[in-house]
Amino acid sequence: MRFTYALDERPPLKEWLLFGLQWFAITIPTVIIMGKIVSTLHCADTTHQVAYLQKLCFVMGLGLLAEIWWGHRLPLVIGPAAVLLVGVTTSHGADVDTIYSSILIGGAVVTLVSVTRISSRLQRLFTPRVIAVVLLLIAFTLTPTILQLIVSGPPGAALGKLCFCLLFLVVSFLVYRRLSGIWKSTYILWAMLVGSLLHFALFPGGVFQQVPGREGLAAPFWRDLTTRISLDPGVLVSFLFCYLALFINDMGSIQSMDELLHPGDMPRRITRGMTITGLANILSGLLGVIGPVNYSLSPGVIVSTGCASRLALIPAGLALLVLSVSPAAIGLLGSVPSVVIGSVLLFVLCAQFAAGMMVVHESKEGFDFDTGLVLGLPILLGTIVAFLPAPVIEAFPGVLRPVLGNGFVVGVVMALVLEHGVFRGRAADNTTGQR
Repeated sequence: MRFTYALDERPPLKEWLLFGLQWFAITIPTVIIMGKIVSTLHCADTTHQVAYLQKLCFVMGLGLLAEIWWGHRLPLVIGPAAVLLVGVTTSHGADVDTIYSSILIGGAVVTLVSVTRISSRLQRLFTPRVIAVVLLLIAFTLTPTILQLIVSGPPGAALGKLCFCLLFLVVSFLVYRRLSGIWKSTYILWAMLVGSLLHFALFPGGVFQQVPGREGLAAPFWRDLTTRISLDPGVLVSFLFCYLALFINDMGSIQSMDELLHPGDMPRRITRGMTITGLANILSGLLGVIGPVNYSLSPGVIVSTGCASRLALIPAGLALLVLSVSPAAIGLLGSVPSVVIGSVLLFVLCAQFAAGMMVVHESKEGFDFDTGLVLGLPILLGTIVAFLPAPVIEAFPGVLRPVLGNGFVVGVVMALVLEHGVFRGRAADNTTGQR
């Protein structure tokens, strides 16, 4: 695949800023949504919820810049780890210090494993077919979240929002097909802006959210630090399972860029990238916020925009740091309609799906019946788990709930079992036959 801007190439200033704003527009919805969910679990006070979002933006911005300059040095966005959200919700009754002490320890474990030989051995597990499953699972296991974003609100308004989403997507593909140059490359940003304006015109009311002011710009960064280590064996074991899933997710996200960009020196990139992820999770535990992970969403964005430059993410990281000192700006961005966020995310995931299929098509094994089985079962199983009702997941054993209740983790584990267990001999035979 050919891209307008290569991995280490910086676009012209105007396009550089627009690409950065686009990456920021893609990153911030997840930060705001997950931050709101977790902060609401911890406290009902709006002031503390805004402070939580500020600290979360600070960690994400700092982690993103560290990954670009010293970590994997790839155009990958980071965001709050969904699997840690599962850990927080399943440990809702636990003390806050206990939860974030476990996150701190989990980040330390990821850091130690990343700098050892265990990491390099695990890298061999991610063949092109497994990477394709990772890319496709992101699209399929996010569908429950997208559904909630689209139909959230009063039940009577669900039909109107669903029609808005369908019309938005049809128009988006029609417009995207006819655009070229910088307009096509930054289309996601404009789609979110225009979609928000249209939504406010069709469904007036509640355009901006009011947020309380705070004294001092940097005050939220140093408030409520988890300086008192509090350990609970059950909570800690539960979060260690979460970090096993985070480790697989992070490695898969970084490894997925190899098939798309072929940047070279992937073992070192993976080691450095996952080390930064571990350190960022340690910082998250200290600040009392949910930890980050590298997202597999980036390949879909790169394919749809044609920009593979890692430097285009710098404005996004800086914007997150600036946002972290502005409660008013957080309230403004939090007022973007959820149906617009869900529609834009669905548009991006279509490109994500295309990227996953291209990885399979361009692999040495090609696409055959066995490949279809290796892809099909993990994706279907992961989607089923993603749609499991909450009461069913709550019935699982507490220790296993973060793993068995996460469709992405279940799908990836099944893909590894099929690829390296059930169909191991078949894959070798196919490769030998082609040679």
